[in-house]
Amino acid sequence: MRKRLIFLIPLLAVLLTMMGLPLNAAADSTHIEDGARLFSAAEIQALETKAQALSEKIKGDVYIVTNTDNTRDPREFSDDYLRDKVGNNNNGAVLLLDMGQREFYISTSGNMIDYLDDSRIDNIKEQVKEGMTSDQPYAAATAFYDQADAYVDAGVPRGHYRIDEETGKITYYKTISPLEAVIALTAAAIATLAFFVVIKSKYQLKLGTYSYSYQENSDVNLTVNENQLVNSFVTTRRIPKSTGGSGGSGGGGSTTHSSGGGTFGGGGGSF
Repeated sequence: MRKRLIFLIPLLAVLLTMMGLPLNAAADSTHIEDGARLFSAAEIQALETKAQALSEKIKGDVYIVTNTDNTRDPREFSDDYLRDKVGNNNNGAVLLLDMGQREFYISTSGNMIDYLDDSRIDNIKEQVKEGMTSDQPYAAATAFYDQADAYVDAGVPRGHYRIDEETGKITYYKTISPLEAVIALTAAAIATLAFFVVIKSKYQLKLGTYSYSYQENSDVNLTVNENQLVNSFVTTRRIPKSTGGSGGSGGGGSTTHSSGGGTFGGGGGSF
C-alpha cells in the first residue's frame, strides 16, 4: 500500500500541472511573485519570458506581485517592493495585484518613469482593470507587459517632463527627433566641407595673387634641439549613452513622488 502511494504522488503532481493548478508555480520565476495563486505554472512561465525581454530592454527589472494579506497602502507597498528589488532611482517597474483590498498599483522608477508617463499609465490601468474586473488576471498581467514593452519601443515622448506632486517642480526631458538629428548632421557636414575647401584653397594659393620671393628668402639655418619626454600618461573617461529614445509627437508628463529616499511614478485603481 505504501509503495502505491509513493508511486501516485508524482503522478498527482503531473495531473495538477496539466490541469493548470498553481503547484509551486512561482519557484522558477524571477520576476513573478504570485502569492495569491492567480496564475498557472504555464502562465507564470509565459509572463516570466515577457518580463525578462522587457527587463533587458530597459537595463533593469519589471515585476508582478500578487497577494491576499496586504494591509498597507498599495502605493507604499509597491514603492517599497520595487526599491527592495532594484534600489532607489534605478530602472524598473512593478504591478501589484492586491486581492485582499481589491486594488492594483503600478510603481515605476528610473527610466520607466519617463517611458510610462501619466497618459501611458492611464492606458495600462484601463487594460489591467478590465482584466481584473472580468476575473482574468492573466489577461491583466499580459496587458501590463505587452503595453509597457510597446511604449519602451516607442521611446520617451517628445516634450516629456516630470512634475513633483509635492512641490510642483517641473523637470524637462530633452529628446531629439529623427528629423532634427538629420538636419544637425547635414549642417555639420556642410560646415566641415566648406572649412576644408577654404583651407585647402588658401594653402594652394588659389584665393589671391600672392607670390613668394623664394630667391630672397632662401637662407636656411639649422640647429639641433633635443627634448626628452618624461612621465607621460593618458586619462580616459567613458561617457554613457542616453537611455532615452525619441517617441511620437506631442508631450506628456510623469507625476512623481518621493518615498524612502527615491523617486517613483505610476498609478493605480480598484477592481
